[in-house]
Amino acid sequence: MIRVLIVDDSAIVRKIFSEQLKKEPDIEVVGTAMDPYIARDKILKSDPDVITLDMEMPRMDGLTFLRRLMKHHPLPVIIVSSLTAKGSKLALQAMEAGAIEVVSKPGSASSVGELSRELTHKIRAAAASKRCNRKQTTGNPRVSQIEPETDHPPGTTTHNIIAIGASTGGTEAIKEILTHLPSNPPGIIIVQHMPPKFTTAYAERLNALCPFEVKEAEDGDAVYQGRALLAPGNYHMLLRGSSTQFYVNVKDGPLVHHQRPAVDILFKSVARSAGKNALGILLTGMGRDGAAGLLQMKNTGSFTITQDEPTSVVYGMPGEAYRVGASTKSLALCDIAPEIIRRLRQ
Repeated sequence: MIRVLIVDDSAIVRKIFSEQLKKEPDIEVVGTAMDPYIARDKILKSDPDVITLDMEMPRMDGLTFLRRLMKHHPLPVIIVSSLTAKGSKLALQAMEAGAIEVVSKPGSASSVGELSRELTHKIRAAAASKRCNRKQTTGNPRVSQIEPETDHPPGTTTHNIIAIGASTGGTEAIKEILTHLPSNPPGIIIVQHMPPKFTTAYAERLNALCPFEVKEAEDGDAVYQGRALLAPGNYHMLLRGSSTQFYVNVKDGPLVHHQRPAVDILFKSVARSAGKNALGILLTGMGRDGAAGLLQMKNTGSFTITQDEPTSVVYGMPGEAYRVGASTKSLALCDIAPEIIRRLRQ
């Protein structure tokens, strides 16, 4: 059984979460708390496996509580946040502080049924997670200072594509890779499992940190050197065109592996449109989204990388890809950006 503690100042949210989670045979709600002070006592008493945490609460805000929790009693935490600009930015700060998943508050983006499916999936992912070994992803020289040889200024047509997919733990993993790339990489396209609005804030955050442009993708956006496009929450993203001009389609569609956007949708479109001119990277996450698509990329000549188990928060997605033979190389997170640069030099 996965033992869950719900921390939220809203009695309605606590009631909805409790009722929905009690329907799951492998999840037990061991308590609820309306603020961090009550939560602290219940953590010590009930020893939960996973905590859902609201960001805005009385007496102590969720971010402050999270930072203290990660320092003194680290546990897998799922952030529950409103679909506002402020809520999205707070959620990203929380993920940088150690939270591993985020869900939107009930009624703000989805029905209770959809929320229940999303929440239970993320609770299982959180329960399967482990804390990253940060020593493996820090302390290296910043390879972004090492520029590959190129005759193409930023903004020109890209002949190569870097496609990245991730889920649980992926926000920090993607940031680790992108911030260590040179200022003029080939066109990059990314799927990170996140709700709507949160992807907007995440793209803005990456854009402020990276030496190249990062934006949330819009339908018809061109893919070119010095630009990374992030699939918007609740929409699939596909690569179209050829090496003379790539662009993306952003569209609605059924959930794939319980996800929208889905990594498989992106990777399979990359295999069709870019083939051997693409590099596919599948990072930490629960489930098997991306494994079939990465295998298809490899079979069309793409070079493919999976994050290794020790540095993955959850080894589900990269592990499944490795199991089916979709991985050309399995690498620690800190080695992925240097490998990309080596490939560019070749």
